[in-house]
Amino acid sequence: MNDRIVRLREYLANCRRAVSWATPVAASGRLTRVSGLVMETVGLRLPVGSQCTVQVPGGQSIEAEVAGFAADTLFIMPATDVHGVMPGARVIPENPLAAQPPRLGMRYIPRRRAQDRVRQVPVGDRLLGRVLDGAGRPLDGMGPLTLERRVPLYSRPMNPLERAPIRETLDVGVRAINGLLTVGRGQRLGLFAGSGVGKSVLLGMMARFTTADVVVVGLIGERGREVKEFIDRILGAEGMARAVVVAAPADHPPLMRLNGAAYAMSIAEHFRDQGKHVLLIMDSLTRYAMAQREVALAIGEPPATKGYPPSVFAKLPQLAERAGNGRSGSGSITAFFTVLMEGDDVQDPIADAARAILDGHVVLSRDLADAGHYPAIDIEASISRVQPDLLSEDELDRTRRFKYLYSRYMRSRDLLAVGAYVPGADVVLDEGVRLYPRMQGYLMQGMHERVSLEAARAALAEVVA
Repeated sequence: MNDRIVRLREYLANCRRAVSWATPVAASGRLTRVSGLVMETVGLRLPVGSQCTVQVPGGQSIEAEVAGFAADTLFIMPATDVHGVMPGARVIPENPLAAQPPRLGMRYIPRRRAQDRVRQVPVGDRLLGRVLDGAGRPLDGMGPLTLERRVPLYSRPMNPLERAPIRETLDVGVRAINGLLTVGRGQRLGLFAGSGVGKSVLLGMMARFTTADVVVVGLIGERGREVKEFIDRILGAEGMARAVVVAAPADHPPLMRLNGAAYAMSIAEHFRDQGKHVLLIMDSLTRYAMAQREVALAIGEPPATKGYPPSVFAKLPQLAERAGNGRSGSGSITAFFTVLMEGDDVQDPIADAARAILDGHVVLSRDLADAGHYPAIDIEASISRVQPDLLSEDELDRTRRFKYLYSRYMRSRDLLAVGAYVPGADVVLDEGVRLYPRMQGYLMQGMHERVSLEAARAALAEVVA
């Protein structure tokens, strides 16, 4: 009996040595169709979100990601240009262990680890001061990144009952926001604006002036020229010292734009889990939605609201909900998402969806911008939903009184301009007319001028005293 056990052990040891010397068979598929943004592949079974490469002649390859499937056909989206792709090109998964061959009957399939199915991205303190693309590759010419830690690109949603409540006020350095639209640490706000009304300048002011440990900037789907301008002219050397910039301009494929937004959020989550207070600026949420629309329409999802498929409105809250406070004792992510209102339409479907999922919105007015009023914040249309939890009753009364008087004046300014109003007919309007120059001065601020939270509250008390 003992001899049989010894021989069995020797046999198993020989089998293990033979397996260790063997070269594993790499699963691969082949390309059958390329139509627009989507490529169809057969011969592979990969989960949605898996990474793969498409080989092209000349030793080049194209990075791609599985976006969907139909029966035995995988729909993959390229992350780079598809020039040079030929019919029948070989498709190789990034992690061969995560792939399964087509079903050929009952067989044993080894259990895969979770990290084999989820894309990992590099994070770490060495990212500070760097500019990256949506795949984590440096764009600043400062050499390769040497980061040891990697985290999932898409994290699991946090239990809402485990989040720390928003109870601490955040100083963003902008008088109108500090005094009238008070922001709390962990709040998520939308910056709603049309094109050319100064949203990038306002974002730069908050990036430089906000009291935060780390600033993460996601430039998603914007013009490539604006990336360098935002870094050099708006952030500057002082802002970049504590910032990480993830840039996926408009000329990048839609998959890279989606991954760029998710990567910026993963970096912010990493620093939040270290106990740091993070300011996340994402410009813009609309371009992120447009990238998801391109992907969804390419794989055959039907359009629903003004050409946007349903998956777009499912992706928006999944991205926004990753920001906010962490668990008690950890850090926070205060997020500002810019929302581009097409044609200044406040009923744009993306703008309407963003208002519903965010904790407040700051609206920029084209009329104010055309009149030279900067920052062009429309106080009447803007709101901070956590402001009542951050201010005392006296402070709330002052903000309400300011907005009330300002609104009464703005609604009656046409009558005042033509001389149709008789002073004394409306006591409230008379006070609004008297205080309007001071209120207008309160709302205006230079782009290089920083106004602290205490100074903004003191100035507000003087205006409405």
